[in-house]
Amino acid sequence: MNVKITDSEFNRLVKFMHSTYGIDLSRKRTLIEGRLSNLIVQKGFANYNDYLDSVFADKSGMETVTLVNKLTTNHTYFMREPQHFDFMRSVFLPYIEKNVKDRDVRIWCAASSSGEEPYTIAMTIDDYFGSRRTGWDLRILATDISTNVLQKAKNAVYSEESLNAIPHSWKSKYFIKKSDGTYQVVDRIKKEVIFKQFNLMDNIVYKKPFDLIFCRNVMIYFDAPTKDALVERFYDVTKKGGYLFIGHAETVSKKSRYTFVQPAIYQKK
Repeated sequence: MNVKITDSEFNRLVKFMHSTYGIDLSRKRTLIEGRLSNLIVQKGFANYNDYLDSVFADKSGMETVTLVNKLTTNHTYFMREPQHFDFMRSVFLPYIEKNVKDRDVRIWCAASSSGEEPYTIAMTIDDYFGSRRTGWDLRILATDISTNVLQKAKNAVYSEESLNAIPHSWKSKYFIKKSDGTYQVVDRIKKEVIFKQFNLMDNIVYKKPFDLIFCRNVMIYFDAPTKDALVERFYDVTKKGGYLFIGHAETVSKKSRYTFVQPAIYQKK
């Protein structure tokens, strides 16, 4: 059963998602109905307003988490947009190895989804450093707004299809094939990634500025003012000489303080 959303209900939901999470759903009416219709019927509500009333009345916050999980798209795979990992290997990691004297490197994957991206970062680092890895803190902070995808990321079990783009040697080096045909990330790579829930609209609290921030394919859901404000917050927490990687379908405003390096790569000079 497909429950139709009225204009006032649509505007109410769009306003909430934008003001709370920065997500612009103003052109996603069909997506909203497709994602929420069955949930509304399952919960016994006749319309979206009654459902939203129950969400906002829930003091535990769990209903809001369910709503966000339903409305945020999470499609990713290992080695997606490989230009970034090529740049890590050829430019970023050699620079880090030469210049970071305390061997404490801060990397943030700001929209980690189900974990493929931060684990690819960890594998790229491991493959580059090899035996020289000892003594370095190269752990990756990986955050997402969705608790569902974070749980999948922590479990670190993936379909064979999601591994298609990685080098063949990595399959045996960084994964264990399970009896059901899925692949488990090996423990030493899992330990390199710290997963936390985080809303990108919140203040970014940090102990040290970041050497590298990945924020790929999430800002396409933000309107221009929200995106520009987020990029400036990223800039404030980036170390001088550090980088911001965004999705290839995304752009950073020319007003940004970041310096353009190449498509989807920016640096704080």
